[in-house]
Amino acid sequence: MAFQSNFLDRIPPVTRNILIINVIVFLATLINQEFMVGTFAMFYPASPLFRWWQPLTHMFMHGGWMHILFNMYTLVMFGMVVERALGTKKFLILYFVAGFGAVALHTGVEWLQVLSLASSNDPSAQAQYIDLLRTPVVGASGAIYGVLVAFAMLYPQARMTLLFPPVTLDAKWMVAIFIGIELLTGITGTQMGIAHFAHLGGALFAFLLVLYWRKRGELWRR
Repeated sequence: MAFQSNFLDRIPPVTRNILIINVIVFLATLINQEFMVGTFAMFYPASPLFRWWQPLTHMFMHGGWMHILFNMYTLVMFGMVVERALGTKKFLILYFVAGFGAVALHTGVEWLQVLSLASSNDPSAQAQYIDLLRTPVVGASGAIYGVLVAFAMLYPQARMTLLFPPVTLDAKWMVAIFIGIELLTGITGTQMGIAHFAHLGGALFAFLLVLYWRKRGELWRR
């Protein structure tokens, strides 16, 4: 318990509380997955499963152990640094701007898919539309991509190393490669079941926000 307390005490407040909420929600999902996903995951706004709070709550849900472990590891590793640099208030704003930006871009892409299906003569179009309405989106990944982009903009020369493959690059290049891969896989659809445009949305909105703060001379914590 002492180790756990000391570990959590070292994490800045916003990063720590986001971590705790994600873990609690994940445990609740393990207990009652049907209720949690049906109520708190993000569904397309035209879906009968959509609820107004889902653009917020879906950010705290995850689809499995690897999903939450990767996201929370990344949050702690980079969120701690970014929160200390920006300050608690601006980091909180950054996180949720990226999270809402992620769901906005993802939903926009879904809307384009709906338009395409509506104008299609393919007999399977209706089935694809129903599938879209029933597909939930979960995860903090869009907000996490925003944190990564902020880190790369704050510390572009910082060295980042992947676990596999063991490649080391400057943060600005590593994050740029991540975004490029997301864009490529999102356009080509080579990795189904992953909300690539949500990741891109989080990255884009975080980039614009950090750029805005930088131009106003309000980027660094005072």
